[in-house]
This record gives sequence, structure tokens and C-alpha cells, in this order.
Amino acid sequence: MKQAGEMKERKIFSKNSTYQQIEVLKTNRNKRYKYNRFLVEGVRSLNEAVKNGWKIHSFLYAEGGLSDWAMNMIRTVQTEENYCLTPELMRELSEKEDTSELMAVIGMREDRLENVQLSDNPFLVLFDRPSNKGNLGTMIRSCDGLGADMLIITGHSVDLYDPDVVVSAMGSFFNLPVVRIDDNGRLYGFIRKMKEKYADFTVVGTTAHRENPIWSADLTMPLMLMIGNETLGLNRAFKESCDLLCTIPMAEKSYATSFNVSCAASVMMYEVTRQRGGA
Repeated sequence: MKQAGEMKERKIFSKNSTYQQIEVLKTNRNKRYKYNRFLVEGVRSLNEAVKNGWKIHSFLYAEGGLSDWAMNMIRTVQTEENYCLTPELMRELSEKEDTSELMAVIGMREDRLENVQLSDNPFLVLFDRPSNKGNLGTMIRSCDGLGADMLIITGHSVDLYDPDVVVSAMGSFFNLPVVRIDDNGRLYGFIRKMKEKYADFTVVGTTAHRENPIWSADLTMPLMLMIGNETLGLNRAFKESCDLLCTIPMAEKSYATSFNVSCAASVMMYEVTRQRGGA
């Protein structure tokens, strides 16, 4: 545990090159991946990031008036260098109406399916090409709340590390393993390995068309639940790789033919949890 005197701190009074490098982490996807870092604010998110062992490169704060929580974070969490900004610069960086007293530059994690520790009865969720930041954040939160081991994101999608995704996922962002896959071959190879390890491993695809009602399927075995893109649904290759396709039947008199994707995913994940005896 470091002591306050050991903390390396740099003061920033203007929008110099250091400030601009931090600012682009909030606004520029390409720069985030160039530096392999992203900007985070919010007590819940920072607490969960520290608790779950994410690499904190730097804290950002304005001088004076920090709470005991913020001071304890700065004092006890090992960082490379912290930045003390003017209140005006902190306000410009913050996404909140009430400026956050503490922000952090956090390192991204490597996208490796093999790094995720699975439970004895794995429950995996795949989201195919998510195109909405709020939906992705909500999906992360639902996966965390309903006991999924991890979320897999495929194809060209919104940026996992976009501030809007992190905020909408709340602290769940740092608690749930999320792995991005841009090569479907890696995914199919992973599924083959899961089927070799678990004889009854089942891939369940979701669809808005008339298929097996979700509650009629046996979801107690090791499984992967595949959720389709908000507009296009689950792509054909993924559908063909599924062992079973399920739907949430709408009421007979309903005008609606399907739910919002994150809502539908939550319903289906809840059914998995219910069949397995609750969270």
C-alpha cells in the first residue's frame, strides 16, 4: 500500500498536450485503442474497477475539497502518475452535471476467451454486432445481475470502452468479463472446445420468429445464449450453428412482434436463472 508522500502528481493548468491526450480518451475511439486506455468516472465504477483488479494508470482530480473516499483512493491505489487539474478543466472532462470529484485513466483488458474463469455449469451470452451504446451497457448489467459467466461481443460493433457504455453498465462493467471477437473462426473453435469439455453444452439462438418458446427449452445444462443485432437479428451463420432457436411469444392481441433487444435478452437470461434454481 503506497503512502501519500510516494504519490507522483502533475498539476495541469491549461489544455496542454497531456490534457488533450486524456481528453481524447473520452471522445475518440481510435485514440483509446492506440493508448489501450479509457477514461472512467463515477464512484460505483471506480470502486468496482479497483475491487476487480483493473489497472489504474492515473487519477484526475481538482485541488482541495476531496472527500475521504477520494483521498483514500488516491492514497492507497497504485498508479503511475496522478493529475491535479483546475476545477474548470475537471468540469469540461466530466460527463455529469455535478462534476465528478475523481476520474481515472484505466487500462483495457486483453480479449482472450481462455482467460475467463468459468463456473462448473457455464452460462455464456453472445451479443452479435451491438449497434447501440445503451443496449450494450444494459446487456452487460443484465448479464452480471443474472449470473452469466461472460459476455462475448462479435463483429463490428459500438465501442465497448465508450464512456456511454461504461456509464449505462454501471459498476457491472468492471465485474463481468466481456470479450470482443472479430474472427468468427475463433468463436467456432471455442464452441467446439466447450462441446468437447461439456457433452451437453448447448448453443441457443434467439429469434423474433415463431420458434420454441423460451420456457419450453431445457436451459439447465452448460449453454451459450446468442442474442442478435438490434435491427438485423442473429446472422445466418450463427443461426445455423445453434442447437436450438427460441423466442419470447407475444400476447395474441399484441401489436408488438418483439421486445427491444436488451429487454428480450434480460427475459431470456432470467429464464435461464429461474430454471437453474435462482440467482
